[in-house]
Amino acid sequence: MGSFGGGDQGKPSHHLSDWGSPHEGPAVTPKIGGQLSSRSAAAFPICDRGGERFVGGQSQFDLAVVGAGPGGYVAAIRAAQLGLRVAVIESERPGGVCLNWGCIPTKSLLTGAELVESLRERGAAFGINTGGITLDYGRAIDHSRRVADRLCQGVQSLLKKNRIEMVRGRARLSGRTSLEVSGPDARSVEAAHILLATGSREWVPPDVAVDGKRVLTSREALESRTVPDRLLIIGAGAVGIEFAYVYATYGARVTVLEMADQVLPGADAEVSKALEKEFRRKGIEVLLGCRFEKIDNGRDAVRVEYSRADRSEEIAVDQVLFAVGRRPATDALGLEAAGVALDERGFVSVDGRHCTSVSTIAAVGDLAGAPLLAHKASEEGVAAVEYMAGLDRPPLDPLRIPACIYAQPQVAWIGLTEAQARAQHGDAVRIGKFPFSAVGKAVAADHTAGFVKLVVSAEFGEILGAHIVGAGATELIAEVSLAMQLEATTAEVAHTVHAHPTLSEAIWEAALSAEGRSLNR
Repeated sequence: MGSFGGGDQGKPSHHLSDWGSPHEGPAVTPKIGGQLSSRSAAAFPICDRGGERFVGGQSQFDLAVVGAGPGGYVAAIRAAQLGLRVAVIESERPGGVCLNWGCIPTKSLLTGAELVESLRERGAAFGINTGGITLDYGRAIDHSRRVADRLCQGVQSLLKKNRIEMVRGRARLSGRTSLEVSGPDARSVEAAHILLATGSREWVPPDVAVDGKRVLTSREALESRTVPDRLLIIGAGAVGIEFAYVYATYGARVTVLEMADQVLPGADAEVSKALEKEFRRKGIEVLLGCRFEKIDNGRDAVRVEYSRADRSEEIAVDQVLFAVGRRPATDALGLEAAGVALDERGFVSVDGRHCTSVSTIAAVGDLAGAPLLAHKASEEGVAAVEYMAGLDRPPLDPLRIPACIYAQPQVAWIGLTEAQARAQHGDAVRIGKFPFSAVGKAVAADHTAGFVKLVVSAEFGEILGAHIVGAGATELIAEVSLAMQLEATTAEVAHTVHAHPTLSEAIWEAALSAEGRSLNR
């Protein structure tokens, strides 16, 4: 999801293949705008669209991309910009899970829920009488589908604009540079290089039968037009938290069951506690340290047994939504036969240049491991293609990939948590923190829950991590992302003039706090 998905921040790094190794010839940094370096031009002659020359010699395509999600279609466009002849193979709708069944439609639903909550909780303060409001969740679903349809068409237009050939069907590796496609456009595809970007799918325990009515995953929930009276969500990661907020706002009695000891496992503990407090205030029940055991889809209710500490308990609800993780979409890709290695969790193993154990095959996005985020997939897709073309570019730093959760209050973070920073740096860590309750714009808008927290190196003032909970968090995190990318210190952020009144002043004040000179607290 933007935030859709999750997992640990680590990513396997294995062999450096021929495909990712330096080429002969001088290493020349390309010009801004994506010109190929001289070493690339020597090793990989760029194709002339009207001629016969291709990067891989006489292959049909220079690059075949399997999957048209945020990793695949963005990589294809970047490759086309670099002059490569590209094909994209997709068995479903362009845009992938993110656009069709994840990031985008959920944000549409979350926007509706936020509007409902604002009118209910803040309407009276602003002179708005909300006594006559009626809710039609089915229409909210309809709107989310129209949004997904519109953006799907946008992706199709972008592929066409960049003269990328779209092949409809399911691809299977048949060699180091070949694919067999079954489906509407059944054919063989030859390409000098192959980029796998098939993403991931919802995972449920093996003995759970998803029927789409009483037992759902996020995929079925995005088509369900009704709100149950009693809903149990299993999993308090990004997906579970966002759906909990939507359903609770539209009237469901929501319980969230989580095996870890905090919501949003992996997030900074202080941020998780703040979100949990707000959820409980909204009437959402949160059960932590609870392990799902079994489910009974009976006639009158769905009964779920879970264990907590040394005892078992049961809850009866009308609907259960499983949000317990995702698995890589490796089915029927022919990875084993092609010699593509997987890691211990079933993700495709890649090196620092996103190349697999087969030198002509790369993999990006969810298929290649955590974090399972659309923006991470897109950037990996661009990086993989640029490495392929011989461009000089820095590798992706997993600690500079932000994570966002779009429930209210929103949550966003980047880099190390306070606990991780202290484990690595000991006492040489400073914390800068500022609450939204002391920010003028937040008070004026009646969005005072939450805070900005900066985790900082005491020695240099380097920002090691940032954690935001509150309204606008998913937009505010971009400033810190840029600061970290440019290696800005908290002193430099503090010297940056922030407009008043804005929510971004909380970042400025947190930087001042880390410097020991907060002005408004």
